[in-house]
Amino acid sequence: MNLVLEHESMVTEMDAPRTVKLQLRAVAFGSMAETLSRQGLESVCSFHGFLANARNGKGVVFHIQDFSKT
Repeated sequence: MNLVLEHESMVTEMDAPRTVKLQLRAVAFGSMAETLSRQGLESVCSFHGFLANARNGKGVVFHIQDFSKT
């Protein structure tokens, strides 16, 4: 399963607030993909896994090994 994870948070940098946004390509395989396919598109979750180079060598892909709804 190919998907895009989105993150948004507020952090302080040099004593000033900053909004941080990120979109990250991700993949899940087997039973993990089946479980994720049953989640809503706007679900808020915590993901665990690892980063690897994309097969085409352009960018990174997050390989999801586990997740939990928050």
